[in-house]
Amino acid sequence: MRTGIFYGSTTGNTEAVASQIESLISGSQMCSAENLTRVELESCGLIILGASTWGLGDLQDDWIDNLESLRLSKLEGKKVALFGLGDQVCYPDTFVDGIKELHDAAIEAGATIIGWCSDDGYDYSASAAVIDGQFCGLPLDQENQGELTEQRIQDWVEQVLKEAS
Repeated sequence: MRTGIFYGSTTGNTEAVASQIESLISGSQMCSAENLTRVELESCGLIILGASTWGLGDLQDDWIDNLESLRLSKLEGKKVALFGLGDQVCYPDTFVDGIKELHDAAIEAGATIIGWCSDDGYDYSASAAVIDGQFCGLPLDQENQGELTEQRIQDWVEQVLKEAS
């Protein structure tokens, strides 16, 4: 099964996380959301989407420009996992809100979302990415919990691969 990791990164943090994920999934390939195409998305069996959240809950710019490609893709029968970077201290009311927009676009395209995460161990006040008490993907806070990132990624990738098979 071909795994595509599509990410939007302004400062390089989300790209670095995408690279860590790629190193844990044999045969996976990374692609910036800036270069996203429907053909690329539709050719993957497992799709991993990553984005940072900016300001007061805004999705990273590369995704804003290409969210429509995701929304219009034919992803019926495809599994999609999400990861997002945010800052729970400076933006506790919009922590990783950006991945909710990716979630909604993937659902609209017919995908099934996998890789849900508990909100245990996070200190935020609100997040659009929390649905029924769980994050709709892997939330990461490099600014305030960077020491937890590597283990969170490893655990999440293991979970995603189990759910995808």
